[in-house]
Amino acid sequence: MSNATQLDLTKFIRDIPDFPKPGILFKDITPLLASPEAFREVIRRMADQFRDHEIDAIVAAEARGFIFAAPLALELNASFVPVRKPGKLPFETHAFHYELEYGTDTLEMHIDGVSDGQRVLVVDDLLATGGTVEACCQLLENTGAEVVGCAFLICLDFLKGEERIAPHEAFSLIHY
Repeated sequence: MSNATQLDLTKFIRDIPDFPKPGILFKDITPLLASPEAFREVIRRMADQFRDHEIDAIVAAEARGFIFAAPLALELNASFVPVRKPGKLPFETHAFHYELEYGTDTLEMHIDGVSDGQRVLVVDDLLATGGTVEACCQLLENTGAEVVGCAFLICLDFLKGEERIAPHEAFSLIHY
């Protein structure tokens, strides 16, 4: 077993109390990103989990999901497709409007981002309540893509995001 396999990724996550508001314990991933060894290990472990899934595209919603999705796309020889807030993409888009706890939001993706029948992996840095990932999955399925799974660096288990995005496979490297 290599040293990389034994790397404890939790040592690279910093807790920031009361950010962005009182009562929140923010999981800061910047120490992990500052470590090439830890960052590389995250990409390797995510890739290993989905290497045999025949992934055509990796999709991530802005912004921190992009950090992991782009190198993972390269590792899996798949395209990278950004999903963004309205007005941020320059070409024609598909849009998906969804409900939040206090209002609504919209996600957009280029109309040529994924094709009917493509096998897609959704990637983000953290799974909390699952609202944004659920919206990404619905946007993709509306285009005819097949969501084969969702991958995260961190899952906050107590917020039950995995239940919300079911029946899609949820894979997380770190659970809190």
